[in-house]
Amino acid sequence: MKYTVFGKTGLRVSQVALGTGNFGTGWGYGAAADASKAVFNAYAEAGGNFIDTADAYQFGQAEEQLGILLEGRREDFVLASKFTHGAAANANRLVTGNSRKALVASLEASLKRLKTDRIDMYWVHHPDGVTPAEEIIRGFEDLARAGKILYAGLSNFPAWRLAHAATLAELTRAIPIAAAQFEHSLVRREPEADLFPASSALGLGVVTWSPLGGGMLTGKYRKGEQGRAEGFGGRVFQPENSQQRTQVLDTVIAIAGELGASPSQVAIAWASTHGAVPIIGPRSLAQLNDNLGALALTLSVEQINRLDTVSSLVPSAPARTLIPWAEDNAARVVA
Repeated sequence: MKYTVFGKTGLRVSQVALGTGNFGTGWGYGAAADASKAVFNAYAEAGGNFIDTADAYQFGQAEEQLGILLEGRREDFVLASKFTHGAAANANRLVTGNSRKALVASLEASLKRLKTDRIDMYWVHHPDGVTPAEEIIRGFEDLARAGKILYAGLSNFPAWRLAHAATLAELTRAIPIAAAQFEHSLVRREPEADLFPASSALGLGVVTWSPLGGGMLTGKYRKGEQGRAEGFGGRVFQPENSQQRTQVLDTVIAIAGELGASPSQVAIAWASTHGAVPIIGPRSLAQLNDNLGALALTLSVEQINRLDTVSSLVPSAPARTLIPWAEDNAARVVA
């Protein structure tokens, strides 16, 4: 396992993070405690040190399982968790959303489940469309001063909200927004237009989720498997519902054949070429071992170009009109 410095922090995190959305069976789909333990231990033995969870995962069971697994080795890991949705199917409105009250209540509950006195990276899971950035930043600052969180991040926020919050934190000398998390894969490349450039300009660490397109890029759904297509009610699943997606998967499978690898490994290796830490979310030890095989995979420039080309997005109108002007203007300045 290789390690990378995370954004502008001093954290050195492993090149892939372990997502624990499958730790537990509270959602009716996931892994029992023994299977989760096997996945966690194998990830740790491979050198992984970045754990991603959330209070909502399996209605709190993921954090509970992690609390047990971390006993005696808490300092070996960067522990990240999230709040917004609450840890129950019908969580009280006062502990959901991103208000300061929800923030504090969610954190205290997560600390108990995780059996720890702090969370290393605490994320807002989703914007709630109500809570102002000022309230979120001040809440994070209070928790950091209390020693209950070390770093703060925003997950699934649009680029403009991300930039606004990061700038506000900087101007008020509050705990910085250290990282951004968002979905990114060969079938979800939209973040390359705004979230990646914004994160780079702001010096944020980047974590990406669902590098396998909810499992579509494994190719298993062509074989009749259901997995996340049904297991999570179809959420976080990208169907093969367009000619381009079929061509993307065909290309992934072809390159996997050329390298003697699995399609999953090709998809994860491609996601790793964007300067982000991809989150893998295996449900079994076999899936984990397959995912970790991506770390030894080297895609050639030609193979990366094929994947980039087949999955490319059509630029929006502003990009089509402004980019040529910017290039011409830059040339005049240089001249």
